Amino acid sequence: MKKGILTIAGMLLTVSLVSAGTTVPVLADEETTLVYGSGDYTRINPAMDEHGEINILIFNGLTAHDGDNQVVPGLAESWEFDDATNTYTFHMAEDAKWQDGEPVTADDVKFTIEAIMDPENGSENAPNYEDVEEINVVDDHTVEFKLEDKNVAFLDYMTMAVLPKHLLEGEDMQTSDFFRNPIGTGPYKIESWDEGQAITLVKNEDYFKGEPSIDKIVFKIVPDDNAKALQLKSGELDLALLTPKDAASFAADDAYTCYDMKTADYRGIMFNFGNEYWQKNRDLIPAVCYGLDRQAIIDAVILGQGMPAYGPLQRNIYNCEDVEHYDYNPEKSKEILEAAGCEMGDDGFYYRDGEKVGFVISVRAGDQVRIDMAQIAAQELKEIGMDVSVEIPAQTDWAGQMAFLIGWGSPFDADDHTYKVFGTDKGANYSSYSNEDVDKYLTEARQSDDPEVRKEAYANFQKALAEDPAYAMICYIDANYVADSNIKGINPDTIMGHHGVGIFWNVADWTIE
Repeated sequence: MKKGILTIAGMLLTVSLVSAGTTVPVLADEETTLVYGSGDYTRINPAMDEHGEINILIFNGLTAHDGDNQVVPGLAESWEFDDATNTYTFHMAEDAKWQDGEPVTADDVKFTIEAIMDPENGSENAPNYEDVEEINVVDDHTVEFKLEDKNVAFLDYMTMAVLPKHLLEGEDMQTSDFFRNPIGTGPYKIESWDEGQAITLVKNEDYFKGEPSIDKIVFKIVPDDNAKALQLKSGELDLALLTPKDAASFAADDAYTCYDMKTADYRGIMFNFGNEYWQKNRDLIPAVCYGLDRQAIIDAVILGQGMPAYGPLQRNIYNCEDVEHYDYNPEKSKEILEAAGCEMGDDGFYYRDGEKVGFVISVRAGDQVRIDMAQIAAQELKEIGMDVSVEIPAQTDWAGQMAFLIGWGSPFDADDHTYKVFGTDKGANYSSYSNEDVDKYLTEARQSDDPEVRKEAYANFQKALAEDPAYAMICYIDANYVADSNIKGINPDTIMGHHGVGIFWNVADWTIE
């Protein structure tokens, strides 16, 4: 029996040539490709920027998170902690290589964390490592971190992507060309980057944890939420995070699988305390909080797929229910305004010291869910006499804006997205919020490994934050992923993080049937 080679539409077929009437087995050696609907990237720089879904495909940290968001080995195969000296010692895999073939060493780890800690580099991740006193390279595959005080979340923070010292030493960590063509250790490596169009990744056949199953993953840039749904329907995309309204249109189609996944991702109105308006009117923020009908926003915008928010830890073991929830109470909003000296004008809006009470909520373009939430919130606040409007600027002006429809939330340790978000002058505190009690309790919580001590500290933190709100909390949202049903291996039970990030945690194990 002879064999012939046949290529059809780029697919290589091995065909057995036999006499007519005989069943012929056809073996297809087809390259598998997954096209994901992604937001745009100007760079891939996990050390400076936190929320990049693509990071986990290209890089590894010393540790990683599993499907239950628990810490597991990454580049480090094992570690131990010396309680007497607050020292972590990590023992790294000896067969891990950079995608250019160079070995991964402890020097790369030291280089990466020191770059994040360097204030000149302006990393929003720097607060995660401010307890680090010394980083010692013991040998090529052993590195020690000595901490000034305990930081219970430290193993979570060592999921930070390790960067190659041999390619970045002496480079500017914000502007280096490396971040337009990064070389990592992860399951996938960059093949090409068509700016504003697509980032194409191919599998890393030398991946130290085993060669991935899917050959190619394309991050197709589709910034607009509505366009993602249309391109998924047309077959241009295989996987996308959709709005609940768009996801619902796929529910009855067997060609697609809908993953309605829980998240720790919340939305709220962030007040800019660097703005003169809130320096004069901070006492009116509780009126804003009582003036929001959260359930109405959830029902209208995300079709009920979420829950009302009153604090930043509602999906965490340290959540405290016993705080002010600011349940919808428009009459109480008016009482607060009038007690503060505001008077209703003929136009239906309150005035204070001759100035109309109200503000502008800024929202990023392209995020239809946030835009819709902001517009409904503005209308609800107008109904209680506050002149609130929505703007969608081309660029976010963190220092100049009055308010912003913010999102945060982490499924990991309670320290994540609290200490650096609400702590005075921390890297991700974009509201310029400052409260001495909040700072005190967050520090107490991160420096104790006693669950009872942490529970009390986080309860006190949440109470202090509720009494002096940084945000008017709105809701937690679900992550509505829709995928081609041929994609197998997605874990529907993993709680997603901010922006729904986390679905790719086990991407090396995914297959396409």
